[in-house]
Amino acid sequence: MSFLELKIPPLLLVLLFALGMWLLAPLTAPFSVQLALPALYTTVLALCLAMTGIAVALAGVLAFRRAKTTVDPRVPQQSSSLVLVGIYRYSRNPMYLGFLLLLAAFACYLQSLLALAFLPLFVLYLNQFQIKPEERFLQQKFGKDYQVYLHNVRRWL
Repeated sequence: MSFLELKIPPLLLVLLFALGMWLLAPLTAPFSVQLALPALYTTVLALCLAMTGIAVALAGVLAFRRAKTTVDPRVPQQSSSLVLVGIYRYSRNPMYLGFLLLLAAFACYLQSLLALAFLPLFVLYLNQFQIKPEERFLQQKFGKDYQVYLHNVRRWL
């Protein structure tokens, strides 16, 4: 399945997962457990998660822009520098972490446990078909510096 590596832009993947969450959550509502929280709580939680996700993803984008390196994850070979500052001291993939938080916000908004089940699938897909191929390119390009970074900073958080 290596044909899927670096093919689907992560932002498009987020939209596809969100669409799947939205389409399946109401169809399975009679058969699944809904989150038993008042709508106000889930809305506030969803907004907090969404704002955090946007902030984390934007922090990643801004760090890449400051370093004058590509933000397009489909072409890691075009990376001009290894970004180790800002949010990248805490997560090797803050943009993807931000996308995950946005999907979590949407799942809260939908109030569906089924929608929450999409989150680990999103992580598994990104790890396999986006992050691991990126890491191979970055390891080849930046060698020991990247190896030290891998050892010191977690993939997600």
